[in-house]
Order: sequence, then structure tokens, then C-alpha cells
Amino acid sequence: MKVKVIKSVMVLKIFFIAVVMLFNSFAMSFDDSVAVFSKIEFKELLPKSTVNDIAFDEAKNEDENSIWFSTYGQGIFKYIPSEDKWINYSTKNENIDNDLFYCIAVSNEYVWAGTSDGLYILDRKRDVWKKRKFAMGGEFGNWIRSLCYDPSEDVLYIGRFRNITKLLVAKQKYEDYDLTIGTEQKTNTFKTIRLEGDSYVWFGTESGAFRYDKKKDLNEKKPYQYFGNKNNAFRNEGEYVSINDFLFDKNFIWFATDEFITRENPNFNVGGLYKFNRRATWERIDTRGGLPGQGIYTMEKCGNYLWVSTYHFDKKEKKDYGRGIVLVNRRTNKVIKINPDEIRLASNKVLSLYFDNNYMWIGTDSGLWKVRISNELAKFNTKK
Repeated sequence: MKVKVIKSVMVLKIFFIAVVMLFNSFAMSFDDSVAVFSKIEFKELLPKSTVNDIAFDEAKNEDENSIWFSTYGQGIFKYIPSEDKWINYSTKNENIDNDLFYCIAVSNEYVWAGTSDGLYILDRKRDVWKKRKFAMGGEFGNWIRSLCYDPSEDVLYIGRFRNITKLLVAKQKYEDYDLTIGTEQKTNTFKTIRLEGDSYVWFGTESGAFRYDKKKDLNEKKPYQYFGNKNNAFRNEGEYVSINDFLFDKNFIWFATDEFITRENPNFNVGGLYKFNRRATWERIDTRGGLPGQGIYTMEKCGNYLWVSTYHFDKKEKKDYGRGIVLVNRRTNKVIKINPDEIRLASNKVLSLYFDNNYMWIGTDSGLWKVRISNELAKFNTKK
């Protein structure tokens, strides 16, 4: 009996020590709604670049993994972590004829980058770029605003100012679709595209969101479900709801929305972070709940928290002003501010975020930051 008690005590002690070690290994703690980082490393990269989008390429050989960055002004950057090597495609280096890119997507064979004048395509074997333009969509049909590659289907989804395009990569076949609902043209104006697991693709527009079932053809009668603020979604708030980003939990979907208001139309796009329970309940987190601004540029998931990039739209000047990053607890909705002395960014206008399970990559209108938020004791997949 005494032996069993001693063994039980030893097991409890080991368990307690393991919990303490795990707790201490986390890179941040919270006090009075402000994130306090016990150990943090950050590095400034690509100074003065406007980093609009980030894409990760997971190669068959881990040493060949790469991260790609689209910038507005300095072209495309490729970073190879295993070699700490940077490659730049730009007019300055004479290996591409454009420097102004909005978005980027990557496969093992190709890299795609979106501009206001068509789609740029890199054949990775030949290391040569070419440009493709689209006939359908009118004057703004070649403004590529979002790209999303689905490796399970080998399909690239191309979100344009007018229409969505589906590229069957192996066949190099482009299929254009007009998703206009009724007479509302903004439902066919695309801003973001995200994959949800293996079954669904979400399209964010200037007037709501589509959830597309990949098993169906987009030409079918009902291949998607539409969520708009005129049919009880988004709490029926605002004249329009413009979607900038999505994130997915098992029981919830998060929507990052635009703020765009004027004195003449104070309810045009009211902004905010929406949380949908996949049934009927919509919650909204905004400045009343602690956000520094109503508008949200982008967001990323890390453990139990969302990193959320916010902005304020000045209705007098009709201009957006970045308000930096906050953390949002995915379970409690609590907003936690980051002490600006902990992560010293050159700009509060954060346009892109990507977490690679070790580093948070933060793209702004004035450069790129690489922030380490985990250590060797706490290396685990926190994006799920």
C-alpha cells in the first residue's frame, strides 16, 4: 500500500513539473488585457516594402521549403529558410516586367501573382514569368485581388474585381464564372478566397460571402451557400458587408470585414470581426469590445488566439489608418492588446500575416517582420 502511495505521489510530481515546463515554454502571458512576452525575437526584413500577401510552399524535401511575398513596388520575393537565402523578381533585376503585386499563390510547379493588369505565372523549372489576361469581366476584369491554390485538387482559384476563375492546373484550363446574385454587382466583386478543409472553398466579396462545395460544378443550380447582410447573416448590419479574410474553427467561422463610411453614408461598411457558430448565431467584436479600429485588414490563427490587424477609416478624409495588431481569444472573444514596445513595427498598417508554427511573419506598408513566438520546448502545430 505504501509503495502505491509513493508511486502515485511521484506520478503527480512528474505531471506537475511537466505542466510548469509547458506553461513556462509559452512565449506570452497576459496581464490587464495587454500581452506580455517573456521571450521574444523579431527581425526586420524588406525595409520600406509594402508586403500585401504571403504564401508558403511545402516541398517534398523540407530543406527546399520556401516562403513567397508579393509586394507593391518591389516585385516578388522568395525566401528559402534552410539557406537563409532571398531571391527577388523585379524590374530592377530584369527578371520580371512588373513590380506592383496584390496577391500570390504557390504550387510545386508554378507561382501565380496578381496585378491590376492580369495574372503573372512563374514556371519554376524554367524560372520564366509570363502574363495572362482575361477577356471576360470588362474594364476591371484583369484586376486580380486574391489567389488560392488547392493542392488536393490541383486547382487555382482566381478572385478578380469581376468574376471568379477556376484554373485546372494540369490541363491549363481556365473556367470563368459570374456569381452575381440578382442585380447586386458587388456579389461578383471578389476580395479574398480561403480553403476550409477538403470540402469547401470560401469566396469573400464586397457584398457577403459564398461557401462553395468542391464536389459540385460552379455551373450547377446551387453549388454554394450565400451569406449576406440582407438575409439575417452578419446581424443585418450595414448597407453592405465587405469581406477581407476568413478563419475556421471546428464550431465557428471568423469573418474580417471592411470599414468604409462617409458623412453622407455612415452605414456603408460598418466593419468589425464577426464570429458565426455555423447555425444561426452571429457575434460581432468591434471597438466597443476592445478593437483599436472597426476595420480589419487580415488575421491569422496561433494556438487559442487570433492575431488581428485593425484599422480606422476616417470619414472626413476618406482614408484608412492602420491601428496595429491585437490578439483575440478564440474561446472568450476577449481582446488583448500587444505592447508596442514588445514588437516594434515601423508601421501600424499590417496588410498580411502568416504563422509557420515557429514564426509569425508580419507584412506592413513599410516592411516585413519575422517574429519568433515559440521555442524548442513548445514546438507544436498551433494553427489547427
